[in-house]
Amino acid sequence: MEKLAKALGKNIRAQRKEKGFSQDALALVCGVDRSYMGRIERGEVNITVEKLYRLASTLACEPASLLPSLSSLD
Repeated sequence: MEKLAKALGKNIRAQRKEKGFSQDALALVCGVDRSYMGRIERGEVNITVEKLYRLASTLACEPASLLPSLSSLD
């Protein structure tokens, strides 16, 4: 499952940068601590579905688009 968290974090970071958010700004809007946002992006924590939806909403994307494909986890 470590690969899943890292791949999800990588996707979140890419989407954040594409949308022009700083890590601080995204954390503030989503209501999470900035250091926790960093841990999410580095794949050090497993986030809840609720946080996934909150991030996706803020990033104006579908939650599924943040999830890695099964083939990328091999």
